[in-house]
Amino acid sequence: MITVSVQKDNRLVQLPAESVETLTDFKHRWVHMINPNDREIEFVEEVAGVPADVLKAALDEDEKPRIEKEDEYLLVLVDIPVMEDDEDTGTITYSTLPMSIIVVGNTIITVCLSDTAVIRDFLVGRIKDVSIDKTTRFVFRMLFQVTTRYLTYLRQIDKNSQKIQNELRESMRNEEMLELLDIQNSLVYFSNSLRSNNNVIDKMIKSNSYLPKYEEDQDLIEDVGIESLQALDTCNTFRDILAATMEAYGSVINNNMNKVMKVLTFITVVISFPTLVFSMFGMNLDGIPGNAGWVSDHAWVFGVVSAGTILLSVLAGIFVWRKKM
Repeated sequence: MITVSVQKDNRLVQLPAESVETLTDFKHRWVHMINPNDREIEFVEEVAGVPADVLKAALDEDEKPRIEKEDEYLLVLVDIPVMEDDEDTGTITYSTLPMSIIVVGNTIITVCLSDTAVIRDFLVGRIKDVSIDKTTRFVFRMLFQVTTRYLTYLRQIDKNSQKIQNELRESMRNEEMLELLDIQNSLVYFSNSLRSNNNVIDKMIKSNSYLPKYEEDQDLIEDVGIESLQALDTCNTFRDILAATMEAYGSVINNNMNKVMKVLTFITVVISFPTLVFSMFGMNLDGIPGNAGWVSDHAWVFGVVSAGTILLSVLAGIFVWRKKM
């Protein structure tokens, strides 16, 4: 899928889909590609003059963030956060996807595998003060929005984590532990992506060889660097807290299991004596007190044996309790 936007009265306006394929150049336009097929890649390659392998860079989920400068184009590849809502299970998962920002003269091309909130914010006009002709501002505004989206999702993850922990205090269930594990995995993905993104942003801020820096954009450029570091620090903090929390809950679960095993062991020791004694009397052997003839002549024996076994069980219980076993 390809969408093309132009600048009109300080806002972005999408061109009709049927008119995109008739374009012969992308000057002063923003071209966004969502999981493009080979025909769409060939079309953009021919019109914009960008090599196909550069356009396909963001289509590899394992592609790492990087910045690449050639005479014809500038490629900025970053990881963006993605939130997926599973309607069947009602769970929300967080992950990252690569997105490329390609600058060719006064043309901007973005490529991603799926529709994301970062791009939608630009397309629907939520992001103000955006100009396609001001490529430096456009790129850093998009990087700022990526970092802001990370912080938004991190706050959501923290609230969800607190909710699950409150449920765990009332009932130790596997479902909550698995949900915390999913959150921890999301934080690991976020942390790795933010660290790589921060390296790319740091290179762009410190060097003028990638994009020209203008004084009116200096505040935005500094904000991008600050927000990126803040997002990374926040993510690492949440990840460390969650790791410690899961370790603590694991210890609590093990402790509860030990308590259960101690109770079961206590019960086993207490009932072992009656089991042993009455199993011996239940043996069908001559000479053992308990056969029909012997019991009929000495009915009092059953009471004595029962009392003896109860006494042995009580003594065993007292011994185990005093030993705090």
